[in-house]
Amino acid sequence: MSDSRLKNPSAPNADVVLRAVGVAKIYEEGNLRTDVLHDVSFHVRRNETVSIVGASGTGKSTLLHILGGLDKATGGEVEVEGQTMSRLSDRARGELRNRSLGFIYQFHHLLPEFTALENVCMPLLIRGTPIGQARERASELLGRVGLGMRLGHKPGELSGGERQRAAVARALVTRPACVLGDEPTGNLDEDNAAQVYELMLELNREIGTALVLVTHDRGLAARMDRTLELRGGKLHELEIAARA
Repeated sequence: MSDSRLKNPSAPNADVVLRAVGVAKIYEEGNLRTDVLHDVSFHVRRNETVSIVGASGTGKSTLLHILGGLDKATGGEVEVEGQTMSRLSDRARGELRNRSLGFIYQFHHLLPEFTALENVCMPLLIRGTPIGQARERASELLGRVGLGMRLGHKPGELSGGERQRAAVARALVTRPACVLGDEPTGNLDEDNAAQVYELMLELNREIGTALVLVTHDRGLAARMDRTLELRGGKLHELEIAARA
């Protein structure tokens, strides 16, 4: 089902933090052409939670990477807090990602040689936050996700659930406008997945960060404000979202 949020994605709205307009992605290799995405348009409002579901290989991760400026679209535009990604230099695009976006992946991607505290500090240090302030904010958020006693532990000394909670803290430590998650609980058992999902929703309510999460879990997807299905290269609104 489509509604005005999909039909009129270009409508101006001060609360819109992420917007895709006519996004297309085509892969070409020799005579082989694969249309992964075509005319994908939607927007995400501040504080909103959106899940994207769909069969494997439909381009969900590709779409997320384009939304985050990690991949380039073949056509269309992506705006983050009113700035068009394709019009920015590489440096400006990187600064926008660091300031306005957070990323959570299926695998935590924590740097193994650094502690949980150091890993969570990094996005703040990259943007030039004084180290004392960065450590204070990172410590506070790690405590908030239940890792207050594990600040000095390296990823190899943490459980799978703890590593993913640290990854959530790292994504949120800069208080970004929007967090993009690519199967963020896909590598966890059912209990840990539910805990991490609940944590993300709780922090969304407290911090006010929008969430856009790709997931195969329809039950978890239904807890978001909206659920979109990627099918045939396009997004379709589903009437299953009903946050508990």
